[in-house]
Formats: sequence, C-alpha cells, structure tokens
Amino acid sequence: MKQRVIIMGAAGRDFHNFNNYFRDNEDYEVVAFTATQIPDIHGRKYPASLSGSLYPDGIPIYDEKDLESLIKEKEVDQVVFAYSDVSHEYVMNRASVALTAGADFRLMGPNTTMLNARVPIVSVCAVRTGVGKSQTTRRVAEVIQEMGKKLVVIRHPMPYGDLEKQVWQRFATHEDMDKHNCTIEEREEYEPHIERGFVVYAGVDYEEILKRAEEEADVILWDGGNNDLPFFRPDLHIVLVDPHRPGHELLYHPGETNFRMAHVLIINKIETSYPENVERVRLNIRIANPEAQVVDAASPIFVDDSHMLNGKRVLVVEDGPTLTHGNMAYGAGAIAARKYGASELIDPRPYAVGSLLDIFKTYDHLSNVLPAMGYGRKQMDELEETIKRVDADVVVIGTPIDLRRLVKIDKPAVRVRYELQEIGEPTLDEIIKEKLG
Repeated sequence: MKQRVIIMGAAGRDFHNFNNYFRDNEDYEVVAFTATQIPDIHGRKYPASLSGSLYPDGIPIYDEKDLESLIKEKEVDQVVFAYSDVSHEYVMNRASVALTAGADFRLMGPNTTMLNARVPIVSVCAVRTGVGKSQTTRRVAEVIQEMGKKLVVIRHPMPYGDLEKQVWQRFATHEDMDKHNCTIEEREEYEPHIERGFVVYAGVDYEEILKRAEEEADVILWDGGNNDLPFFRPDLHIVLVDPHRPGHELLYHPGETNFRMAHVLIINKIETSYPENVERVRLNIRIANPEAQVVDAASPIFVDDSHMLNGKRVLVVEDGPTLTHGNMAYGAGAIAARKYGASELIDPRPYAVGSLLDIFKTYDHLSNVLPAMGYGRKQMDELEETIKRVDADVVVIGTPIDLRRLVKIDKPAVRVRYELQEIGEPTLDEIIKEKLG
C-alpha cells in the first residue's frame, strides 16, 4: 500500500523535497503540505501543473497548527519535516505531535534531496540566519569572477506569490524584479548580485532551474537561505558561524548539519564579538568538524553620511529575517547607530500597524529596532505607515538593499553597508582558487 505523507514546510525545502523525491514516486501519496513562518501560504494549493500525473487536483496546503488533526483525518503514515532555522527542541516537539497522532516522523538528508550538476557548485550557507551570508556570497562571487569564470547565482527559494508563474525565474535587471513583483525579502537577496552584473535564478522547480543555469555558467554559486542545506551537491561547501550566538552551531536544524558537513567554516564578526565566544566556537569546530578549513572574518560597517547620526533620535530598520527567524535583537543598523553617536534608538512598537503588530507579539525579544517585513505589497504599505508614524530625526536603513526603492520614507535617512573581510590566512581567495583551479 502507498504510504500517506504530510510534508511540513515553509514554501521552500518542502516543495523541493516533493519535486525531487515524491512527485513521481508511486510508493507514496502526499495528501497535504503544512505551512508556517511565511504569511498567507496556507489555504492555497500546490498547483496541479507542478504536481505531476499522480496529483491531477494538486495538493492542499494547511496551517501547521492543524497538523495533529490532519494526521488523524487523512490517516497519515509519515510526516516529513522540511524547513529550516529552527531549534532541535522545536523539531522534536513537532516530532512528538506526529508520533502521538500515530505517524512516523522523518527528516530527509543530502543523498535523497541534493541534485548533481554538470558544472562546479560552490555553496554558501550558515548555521543561523543573520550570520553574514549576504556579504560572504558577494565576496565569493568576486573571487570567482576574478578567475575569469562565468558565474551564475542560484538562490534558495522564496516563492511567495503565484507558484505556477514561479517555476523558474531569471533575474538580470531591476526591471526583472519589478516584473516578478518581488518582495522585500527577495530583493534583499537578488539585488546585490544583479548590481554586480551576476544573473540570479530562483523559483520552485530546482531541477529545471539547474538545467537553465548550467547552459550559461562555468560555476554555479548556491546562495543558501534560512540556514537550509544546499539543493545541489557542492564541490565546495562554505558555512558561516556566528560568535555572537556561540553554541547555536550545535543547537539548530539543519544548521548543525551544515556545520558538520562544511569544507570551509567562516567565523564571522570576530571584531565585534567577545574573545571567549570566539574561542567557544573554535572548540566546537575542533570537536564536530576538525577537518574543515577555518577562515576568520570581520564584517566592517560603512554608513553613508554617518555625521547625520550624531546626537540624533533614530529609527533603526533592520533586515527582517535576521530579527525574526534568526532571533537576533539587533543587526547592522543598531550597531551603526550606536557607533556613530545616536542619542536614542526609538522603540517602534507603539507605532506599529497591521501585521507588524503581530510580528512584535510573536518576536517579543524585539524592542528598539523595526524589522523590514515585506512579503507582499500590503505588508510593505504597513511598514511605510509605521515608519511615517515614528517621530524620529533620522531613519537608519540596515537592510541589504536601499528600502527607499520600495517604500516612501518621509524623513532623512542613512544607509548601512557591510562587506566581508578575511583576517589572516587562509583566505577565501586562496581556498577557492585551489579548488576551482
């Protein structure tokens, strides 16, 4: 008899696992997806056009809170956990719900989910969201470009719109992002690469995406998101570790798997971390992955018109996922505001509107920073209105992109930038050139 399956996800890894393992597999029947982390995914269907011949009506997507009742109602045999940046405790809590309801609980590993490529794959991943992956991917891309190789970037999925229109997407210009109605989260990942002349692919079906990227690439850079594992088998797997959160490299899923699999581990933000925290991370590397090459790195911050912050009351707007999924209480914007003499970081909570009210309730560790949430136009409008309501002298934009492209900011604003700098040896330049020759 077919095994009846529910895939737990967040519009990324869940769809990938289905496409590449379950879609045409007659030993299984996927009766539902569940969704969390991302707004407005549940209540829809994974479309029939992407589901294959075994699913002519598509597959319904439910809210994860209904998991226990769904297992019983649909007589589910297996629950597959397929999303990332969650604590081991969280994973096992979900496992306990599944087991109590009578289903097996499953995690799918690299051998059943990674695709093999015809060109070299360099992957950049992390143990947690907000470690500094964005600036690292830019640095890696720069090194590969200097080698004279044609680089194409493939980004971990963020298909939050019409899935049938997002099977594969190619981004080479700002107009491409406009055409596809990209969210703030998507633009934060695509725009820095596009501005440096690199093509970015993303979407839903990564086998199709890989085929298209291989046609124009000498090397593919897997730009991993949300501390997930790569979808492609990497020839060089680079993983970032954060000494601001020492020990998290062994406490989160699947960040710990990335940590143990890595060929290269980058200890980032050394310049702003306590030495004892850096040493704790080094000790965990020696225990869990002693064969990895270790790169020490800093992420120095640069601020346009930094003099505007001195003595001013500021509203800091930070990268959303760093504060939410990553559980950070601050980001580069807050660090910059304090560094350049801001007199006060204004608490945005009394001014929040719409879904941002729920964000602050859910992530109650946040106080003096505003997460730049923007999973759709409505949420972007709520972000704009919240910024408008705050009585600040200056807005500090700590996101990877210039928010002023997407929301109107009615006050003076400064933008924070950050890049990766290796400290000592080995350097990424040396490691990548040795591997790709």
